[in-house]
Parts: sequence; C-alpha cells; structure tokens
Amino acid sequence: MEGRMPLIGEKFPEVGVQTTHGKVKLPDDYAGRWFVFFSHPADFTPVCTTEFVGFQRRYDQFKKLGCELIGLSIDQVFSHIKWVEWIRDNLKTEILFPIIADDTGKVAGMLGLIHPGKGTNTVRAVFIVDPHGVIRAILYYPQELGRNMDELVRMVRGLQVADKNRVAMPANWPENELIGDEIIIPPATDEEMAKRRGGEYECFDWWFCHKKL
Repeated sequence: MEGRMPLIGEKFPEVGVQTTHGKVKLPDDYAGRWFVFFSHPADFTPVCTTEFVGFQRRYDQFKKLGCELIGLSIDQVFSHIKWVEWIRDNLKTEILFPIIADDTGKVAGMLGLIHPGKGTNTVRAVFIVDPHGVIRAILYYPQELGRNMDELVRMVRGLQVADKNRVAMPANWPENELIGDEIIIPPATDEEMAKRRGGEYECFDWWFCHKKL
C-alpha cells in the first residue's frame, strides 16, 4: 500500500531504481548480502553531507560484514552526481556506494518516507535488510539530527551475531555495563531447562543467563 511504512520482518518492497551507478533492482540485486538503505532530505545540505562522508569513511567496515550501502533522496540523478563531485573535490572523500534518484517519489511513497508535515523532502530513515531481503531494523531521525554511523555498523554486526548464534545482545553491546561483550542466552522454555541453566552458563537468575561468544 503506497505510503504505508513497511514493518520489521517484512520483505523489502520490490522496485527498480535509477542510481548514480546505473539501474538497480531492489532487493534482488543484493540477494545473499546485507544492505543498509538510507534516505536523506536533500543533496547539497550540511547535515546530509556530513552523513555521506561518515558513511563513506566506514564503508570498509560495512563491506567486511558483507553489507552494502545505498542512499536515496527525491533529487534527480544529475544533482546526486554533482553533489558527489562536490564532496570529492572539496572534502576529499570519494562516495563509492550508489545513490537512488527518486525524483518521481515512487520509492519514497512505497516506504512511507514523505512526512506530511515536512513538505516533499524525504525523511532521514534507515532500513537494515538481511541477505533474504527481509527488513531487520528501521530507524527514523529528525531533519536536525544526523545519524550515528558507528551505531549502524554495530547493529549490522549484532544482527549477524544473533542470527549465527541464536542469541540476543545486551544494551550498548559489546560494551555492556553488566556483562561486557558477552551475549544473552534465550530464556528457558520449561522448568527442566531453567534448572539446568545455572550449571551451563553464568546467570543472574534462570531467566538472565549469558556467555562469551
């Protein structure tokens, strides 16, 4: 449904897009890889410029996690190209990931990226998508607050650890105030499992057990 924000656990909508790297079909062209899809309000704006530099300077960290980046705004592709050139020439940063030119607003409409109270600009949103094309996390930011790219790297890494080990991550992982870089074991599902927990893991109680990776 146009204008409806998709939910965590749903498939990323299938759509063909024009980018600064040519035509891309989402999510199919990223099958088997994680990707971070993020929208920004407009090219040639200060906060967005700092964000793109921040994303690019962590691009190698994302790629080490098997994760790609793809940006979007409702600007036309020539605007994206000129903005990327400006960033390269003036800030000495080469933007190596593609940017979607959503000048028709089609993708923004599919993903609910146009805030009715903020004009026609796309909001500052992030969708983290897994190798199966499933949306695993969604974040929305106000226009006046730039994103924390280190947190997005942490989220991708944490989701991958959770999938591989069937565990959960504590607050501020891997620097949690209670258990440091350890991970949380899923709660026991029956009484016998609850009794065994203390002998198998470090526990605060049967429902709060943790271990090293």
